[in-house]
Amino acid sequence: MNGKTKSLLWIGLFAVAMAYLESAVVVYLRRLYGINDPIQAVPPFNPQIGAIEFGREAATLVMLLSVGWIAGKKFTSRLGFAVFAFGIWDIFYYIWLRVFIGWPQTLLDPDLLFLIPLPRWGPVLLPVLVSLLMVFGGAILVLSEEHKVAIRPTFADWGRWLAASCSCCMPSCQTRFLPCLPTRKR
Repeated sequence: MNGKTKSLLWIGLFAVAMAYLESAVVVYLRRLYGINDPIQAVPPFNPQIGAIEFGREAATLVMLLSVGWIAGKKFTSRLGFAVFAFGIWDIFYYIWLRVFIGWPQTLLDPDLLFLIPLPRWGPVLLPVLVSLLMVFGGAILVLSEEHKVAIRPTFADWGRWLAASCSCCMPSCQTRFLPCLPTRKR
């Protein structure tokens, strides 16, 4: 087993463990707030908890980006490791929730997917499919660097990627939840 493949396995293990912690926190929050259904049984908005939850999501992203930055040598492999870790983490988040509380029962069960940049609701299937692409795409980026295959996206490639990302994320954004985002008092 070569160095990059071994690193992918270690990064994957990190992401599985991180998913365990993340899903454990969600189980605790659901129990504390009496949430059985993440869509129907959401308690009234608490600005302090909302800000903390937003910060928790941001911290999760920083940790995943950091481990990618540490594991890679050049920008391509650093990005690849981070994307790979995110994909593994997100898939195992749902696997651990299924193990802990039997949810989701199906991949079509709705969930609050992310708060950053805006709250998004949708079926569990959406992040799982995107995460599978991230796992394979991240591994390809990492291994391409090892095999000295240059991946240099053009401006048009970045535009297509941005358009595809927006088409996945924006339909699930719920404008009715915009008031939930932390705001400054004037």
